[in-house]
Amino acid sequence: MRRITRRTFAAAALGTAASSLLTTGAAPSASGAPRRELRGMWLATVANLDWPSSAKLKPAEQQRELRALLDTAVARRLNTVFFQVRPTADALWPSPYEPWAQYLTGQQGRDPGWDPLDFAVGEAHRRGLELHAWFNPYRVANHTDPGRLTPDHPARRHPGWVLPYGGKLYYNPGLPEVRDFVQDAMLDAVRRYPVDGVHFDDYFYPYPVAGQRFDDDAEFEEYGSGFANRAAWRRDNIDRLVYEMARKLQDGNEREGRRVRFGVSPFAVWRNQSTDPQGSRTKAGVQTYDDLYADTRRWVREGWLDYIVPQVYWPLGSTPADYAELVPWWARTVDGTDVDLYIGEALYKAGDTQPAAWKDPAELSRHLTFARRYPQVGGHVYFSAKEVARDRVGAMARVVRDHYGSAARG
Repeated sequence: MRRITRRTFAAAALGTAASSLLTTGAAPSASGAPRRELRGMWLATVANLDWPSSAKLKPAEQQRELRALLDTAVARRLNTVFFQVRPTADALWPSPYEPWAQYLTGQQGRDPGWDPLDFAVGEAHRRGLELHAWFNPYRVANHTDPGRLTPDHPARRHPGWVLPYGGKLYYNPGLPEVRDFVQDAMLDAVRRYPVDGVHFDDYFYPYPVAGQRFDDDAEFEEYGSGFANRAAWRRDNIDRLVYEMARKLQDGNEREGRRVRFGVSPFAVWRNQSTDPQGSRTKAGVQTYDDLYADTRRWVREGWLDYIVPQVYWPLGSTPADYAELVPWWARTVDGTDVDLYIGEALYKAGDTQPAAWKDPAELSRHLTFARRYPQVGGHVYFSAKEVARDRVGAMARVVRDHYGSAARG
């Protein structure tokens, strides 16, 4: 990671008024190319999407399933797994901050009798795979009833931290104490396990839901003075989360002699060009800058990340958002920085009938062929592990045959 200077942090701490003074940018890499090719898969645990297949399985059965998914990664000649360890303000390790995830036993807070994160790191490393701990910072529950959380859940002990929206519960990003807490909860895993990276996905402020509003009026009144509007204040809240996490990881790396990388996987459209001349020539209904309050372009240009994995989940030639537009846009965005670019690929869509391009098993392989035109692209990550394993129309096998002729370097 590019070193975050004291001057940069001091300016960031002053809020939006000082944010315009942050002009430090990342130093260009010596070669202008990413350090290594990354071939990854996301392994989702929320709602038992990828693993474990059932919360009713015994520990030995869950372990067998996890080993099988890691073996699949090796067989597909991948080298990195993004393992979701904090899906809903909970934990897949014995956390002193948050309860055990319900997806292990069917009951939030119940000890599964083993440590999945410790097991996953060890098994991944034995196979030559990197394991990045994937966290969701602000999502608390996929429902709106705090009474369904464990009695000692932080969201119940601090009810003022939580807001319902769109049928879910979220920690309020506008509260400094929330930001401190979620960082501490995530960093506990980093301090205790030899993970290779810390990974955030696209959930910052929640995706917009028609007819509903995220009610942070009181927090904006208390903390929003000096900002042009609520949107600017919300973006500053997320900027601070990302910046502070980067700084704390860097400090830990220097103190402990480690190299834990920090990356984010955002929705791929920062802004449409019709909204901002610097945006992409897309017509997406969601823009991360405006709707999720995540200024992903800034995080890259300021060098707060080690890597970024935009979720380019559209086929070549798509009208709302063309893969052939977004990949070069992101290549231009990372160019001249030390931030590596990997492309998130929608393997789960392969075989879909709409849009028609996904019916062709070769579509995904064409993505990699196209991306190779851009030296800034350092690899691809596939959603998700279950799809890498089942490969319903042979799209992943085609990628391996066409592009992964040899085992990936770890």
